[in-house]
Amino acid sequence: MKVAAIQHDIVWEDAAATRRHVTPLIAQAAASGARLIALTEMFATGFSMQPERIAEDEGGPSETFLLEQAREHGTHLVASIAQRGPDGNYRNNAVLATPAGEVHRYPKIHPFSYAGEHERYTAGEQHVTVEVEGLRVTLFVCYDLRFADEFWDRADDTDLYVVPANWPEPRREHWRTLLRARAIENQAYVLGVNRVGAVKDLRYVGDSAIIDPHGRTLAEASMGEAVLVADATAESVMSIRADFPFLADRRKRDG
Repeated sequence: MKVAAIQHDIVWEDAAATRRHVTPLIAQAAASGARLIALTEMFATGFSMQPERIAEDEGGPSETFLLEQAREHGTHLVASIAQRGPDGNYRNNAVLATPAGEVHRYPKIHPFSYAGEHERYTAGEQHVTVEVEGLRVTLFVCYDLRFADEFWDRADDTDLYVVPANWPEPRREHWRTLLRARAIENQAYVLGVNRVGAVKDLRYVGDSAIIDPHGRTLAEASMGEAVLVADATAESVMSIRADFPFLADRRKRDG
């Protein structure tokens, strides 16, 4: 199955403008044959710590946009959105929209405390794994990437981890290294999609990548906007894990 990462800029706290901006990029990814397309963290607004200004209700305009694009192109869309839940709490949700009109939401388990995200957005508690045309896809968001145990917990049921991010340039080597580490140690594909552009004193240089279960980079980009496409198959994950049964040894230690 072809999967795609859209490395894009964001119009700060202007969701409508950003949605217009990414529309042709989604069309480009869909035209490549991608059956799952991922955009960045808080893809429409940027990583704003002002949820009272930018958060939408679940089912709001940005989620509706993902559903419309998924339906129009007959593909699956993933992106993170700042949303307000029925309980009134704000969450940084990774949203997976299907062409059949279904929505799956993963609230970011580890808010980025360094930037005060934990004070403005409620942490999630449950992992979310969705089967997409035979590929088991687990959603994480940005800072979650630093917590290997969360990825380990889902490894047995995951073929592809999708990680939308707003990861700034000063820690770019952390991002690049951790993406590869999560792929190698869990023998799964990792799709990490990061924004480009600048916000105030922060610069984002992308470094989006699609990595295979051996840790080999199948597609990557840096600096500018780009659409990355690569093939990911459940059969490859199964074969690699059968040939090199490292996960079984980890389970023995955990037990």
